[in-house]
Amino acid sequence: MSRQVVPVRETRRIDRLLWMLRLTRTRGAAQDLVCEGHVRVNGRRVLRCSQAIAVGDIVTMPHNEAVRIIEILDLPSRRGPPVEALAMFRDHTPGANASVSQEGEAS
Repeated sequence: MSRQVVPVRETRRIDRLLWMLRLTRTRGAAQDLVCEGHVRVNGRRVLRCSQAIAVGDIVTMPHNEAVRIIEILDLPSRRGPPVEALAMFRDHTPGANASVSQEGEAS
């Protein structure tokens, strides 16, 4: 009999992912955001810190006084430098590209 091998989809916990991508300063802050119901994954509210996140998921969360929308492009293996973290997601927040280009021009 032949067995079909189903590829395992690599995932990360939402609290660790937010911390590793430097979207929160501490893992505890990420856990607070999730447990208070402020984070959504693919449009559904997440209430468990153990929620699995995979490549392609859309995460919506509060950021300062606005809402941040990001698409996960790759899963980090560690909490690396900011440049490494920025390569792991695409920001779909309205006006995010304009603010980045303005900051780059001002520097």
